[in-house]
Amino acid sequence: MTDTAEPSALSEKIDALFRTVRRPNREQYSHEEVAKACREVTGESFSATYLWQLRTGRRNNPTKRHLEALAQFFQVPPAYFFDEEQGGEIAKEIALLGALRDAGVRSLALRAINLSPEGLDTVSDLIDSIARREASREASRESSKGRREES
Repeated sequence: MTDTAEPSALSEKIDALFRTVRRPNREQYSHEEVAKACREVTGESFSATYLWQLRTGRRNNPTKRHLEALAQFFQVPPAYFFDEEQGGEIAKEIALLGALRDAGVRSLALRAINLSPEGLDTVSDLIDSIARREASREASRESSKGRREES
């Protein structure tokens, strides 16, 4: 067990599952719900507190059965936890699913389906340009805020 609260790769993976894989009403699952389901799968001790500790990086030593139970609950392959290469690919798919939950992103994606490759490139370039402009604005705001706090 580790006493640090620094996120680990494992805690980040578990947190990403909680943030992305949700109930049908779009609310996050509670630690107790997930822990209960994992107890039922493993037949072993698995508390909400233990799950919270794993999620926040306060503990990083789950058993293989615990990780398999988490994978089963969140409906991801166990490789998400055990194989770095596959885990990275699965994480990308989870992030995409999370983005598609946003109505605006979903609408944009659905409207882009019928675009030509050139049209998709244009839309991609526009999105990149807007993202750079917004990042620049945010950096300017943060810089201005920092200068005001120093005064």
